[in-house]
Amino acid sequence: MRYETVTSATNAKIRRLLMLQEKSRTRREEGLFIVEGRRELGHCLEAGFIPETLFVCESILPAEDQERLLKAASEANPELTVIGIPDHLYAKVAYREGTEGIIAEIASRDSSLDDLILPENPLLIVLESVEKPGNLGAVLRSADAAGADAIIICDPLTDLYNPNLIRASLGGVFTCQVVAAPGEEVISWLKAHGIRILTAQLQDSRPYYDTPMTGPTALVMGTESTGLTDPWREAADAHIRIPMLGKLDSLNVSVSAAILLFEAVRQRES
Repeated sequence: MRYETVTSATNAKIRRLLMLQEKSRTRREEGLFIVEGRRELGHCLEAGFIPETLFVCESILPAEDQERLLKAASEANPELTVIGIPDHLYAKVAYREGTEGIIAEIASRDSSLDDLILPENPLLIVLESVEKPGNLGAVLRSADAAGADAIIICDPLTDLYNPNLIRASLGGVFTCQVVAAPGEEVISWLKAHGIRILTAQLQDSRPYYDTPMTGPTALVMGTESTGLTDPWREAADAHIRIPMLGKLDSLNVSVSAAILLFEAVRQRES
């Protein structure tokens, strides 16, 4: 583990850190992404990701957290670089409003459908064209709470390492198995693995609580504005809906995901 100190905002390592925060292209090219915060970094390291660099503000990060996180990070990467930065510089580079005193550059890794490790009776969430990091992050939190086995995102443009997504998920992007793949590939993969496809839609559907979810199940949802595309509707084993008893006709996708996930949990535990 190597230590150094940086005090200038014009330092090349600080400039790269800011670029990694702001640009998905830079994250792809560098093969790195940013994790900020004690809890999120802890989940990231527990998931086996490799840290490259830690930026630490010792006046903000409690000593016990610093010792714990540096120990875990150095065990994951003995060649780790730790850069100490002062308060005024940390305030410039911190992505979050609530500063926690630690930011990490982490080596990204690509995962595919074949990398998923599933139990005999899996419960999956599939999202089509849900790109807003806040929505994705909230779904990941619900998936973690319900013990879902994986989240599959059907959008090749989705950046799973967007700082807003990591922040909104509270690190759930690391506690859950998450992959991105084209929709047609996902449909074929689900069919080949005998996983029942339940699409959330208003048309030609029945209430979610009248639909069995006790076997291998994929709960599939689209955007609030456009819903799911025809290939998913046609591939579905059942169409389900959440009854809307008021004047509005849709829920936020993260709320819908939570309702459906915990119905599956209820059925499996009863």
